[in-house]
Amino acid sequence: MSIPQSPKPAKLVIGLFMKEKSLLSSVTDELTRQFGLVDMVSSWIPFNYTTYYESETGTPLFRRVLTFNKLIKQSFLADIKHKTNAIELKYSKNNNRRVNIDPGYMLHERFVLATGKNFTHRIYIGKGIYADLTLIYTKGSFQKLPWTYPDYADKNMLTYLGRVRDRYIKDLKPQFPVKTSDV
Repeated sequence: MSIPQSPKPAKLVIGLFMKEKSLLSSVTDELTRQFGLVDMVSSWIPFNYTTYYESETGTPLFRRVLTFNKLIKQSFLADIKHKTNAIELKYSKNNNRRVNIDPGYMLHERFVLATGKNFTHRIYIGKGIYADLTLIYTKGSFQKLPWTYPDYADKNMLTYLGRVRDRYIKDLKPQFPVKTSDV
């Protein structure tokens, strides 16, 4: 019999892409008000893996990824997705999003994104939201999966997410210190 356990807290990771880089400051301020201080920011990454969003957002698109100081409960992901959807709506113009916000979380063993779209590999987590297992960490690095979005499988993104994972482990230590008996 397995014994239910409370999951460890997760590192909040929010990806954004937009055409207008000037929106980043205002959107980051909104995210900071909702989720606390930002502790890591990726460099601008060209978002040229799909044309799916072009009719709504325009081109060229650029991605930035933010992480936050405060660790979150994994069960908060659906609520976080609803809050980021509200921010997207706030910055919309003529019923078109000007920024796309993808919240997710980092754990030792995986990176998960939130989505409102069901698919075979996505697990329903409540409130109309699904968890997308985007990457797994095994054999010392992140491994993409057959459904991993190309921008999250990009070498530069994987390097950045590796640094995020390292930071998460560092952030987790005060809450879950390693005991000498565990070594």
